[in-house]
Amino acid sequence: MNHLLSRVKQLAAETAADTVALRQHLHAHPELSFEEHETAAFVTEQLQKLGLQPQPIADTGVVAIIEGRNPGSRTVALRADMDALPITEQNEVPYKSQKPGVMHACGHDVHMASLLGAARILVALKDEFEGSVKLMFQPGEERLPGGASLMIAEGVLENPKPASVLGQHVFPMLPAGKVGLRPGRYMASTDELYLTVRGKGGHGAMPEQNVDPVLVAAHIIVAAQQIVSRRANPKLPSVLSFGKVLAQGATNVIPNEVYMEGTFRTLNEEWRNEAHTHLRRLCEGLAESMGASCELEIRRGYPYLENEPALTARTEQAAVEYLGSENVVELDQWMAAEDFAYFSQAASACFYRLGTAAADGSGRLTSSVHTPTFDVDPHALEVGPGLMAWLTLRELAEK
Repeated sequence: MNHLLSRVKQLAAETAADTVALRQHLHAHPELSFEEHETAAFVTEQLQKLGLQPQPIADTGVVAIIEGRNPGSRTVALRADMDALPITEQNEVPYKSQKPGVMHACGHDVHMASLLGAARILVALKDEFEGSVKLMFQPGEERLPGGASLMIAEGVLENPKPASVLGQHVFPMLPAGKVGLRPGRYMASTDELYLTVRGKGGHGAMPEQNVDPVLVAAHIIVAAQQIVSRRANPKLPSVLSFGKVLAQGATNVIPNEVYMEGTFRTLNEEWRNEAHTHLRRLCEGLAESMGASCELEIRRGYPYLENEPALTARTEQAAVEYLGSENVVELDQWMAAEDFAYFSQAASACFYRLGTAAADGSGRLTSSVHTPTFDVDPHALEVGPGLMAWLTLRELAEK
C-alpha cells in the first residue's frame, strides 16, 4: 500500500490546481436546495470527461460508479452535497457568487470539487484496486426533507450495496491540512417547532377582560425548558430553543395570538420521540390551564448522526497514514444537524471534517459556515481529494 499512498499524494498534488478551479467555478454559480440543475449538469460533464456514466437521481442529484478489478467484491460510497444557501456573499474575490442572494456559504462547493478530484485520482488508479466506488452527488442538504433521504428512497444504497459510506465536510475551526473525526454519536437530530398561542385580545389597561396570549407564551417558553432539565437523561445532550416570537400587539394592545418558532435537538431517537410527546402535552395543557389554546406543529427533521465506531477507527488510522498523527484530531459532539445522518442510519458510515482555515496559522479564513464571509484555504483542495481517495482505497482493501 505504500506505493499507492505515494501515488495518491502525487496525483492529488498534480491535480490540485484543477480542483481549485472546479471549486471556484462551483462557488461562482451556486444554486439553492433542489434547484441544482446547472450544478448537476456541470458535475455530470466532469464525470463524463473521466469516462464514467453518471445517472440522475432525486431529480437534481447525480450518481456514478468507478469500477476497479473484480468490481463486485466490495463497494465504498462517497457523498458530496450540492446546494447553496440564501446568503449574500461579502467576500471580494474573483470567484465571488454571481447570483445575488445565493452563496456556497457551507462549503458544498468544496465537497463537490473534492469528490470530483478524488474521482479523478481513483479513475487513474482503477487498475490497482479491487472493488467499486459509488460517487453520490446529493441535492438539498439544507432543506427538509433532505436530499439524502430522497436518494436512499430511490435506491442509491443498492445495486451495488456499499459496505461503507464516507462523507466529508469543511471545518473552519481547523487549519487546512488537518482533519477531525469522532466515533459514535456525533451530530444531533433536528426538529422544527411552530407554535400558535391563542387567547382573547383587548386593551392593555383592562387585562381582566382578556386572555393574554403573551403571558401564556412566556410561561410556555420558560416551562418547556424543564423537558430538557428534568425529563431528559442528564448524560444525553438535548437542546430546546425558541428563536422567533411574534406578538403583534402594542404598548396598550394585547393581541389575540402569539406565534413562535423553535428547534429541538438531541442524540437519541427514542428520547426524541418521547420529548415530542412531553412538549405537546406541556404546551397544550399549560395554555388550557390559563384559559388559552395552543397549536403545536412539529416538523420532523434529520435524525442524529452516528459514526460507526469500527469504520471510524479505520478512517482515523488511514487519515494518520496520509496526514500524520499530529494532523488528525478527535472532535467533540456537535448539536448542529446534517442529512448525512440518513446514510448513517441506513449503512455503516463515517462523517469527518476537513480543516479549511489558513494553513499558515495566521488566523485567516475562520469565518463560520453559514456566514457571508466564509471561504477556504486552497490547500484544503489538495488535501480533501487525496485524503478521500486514500480512505477509499484503504476501505476497499478491508476484508
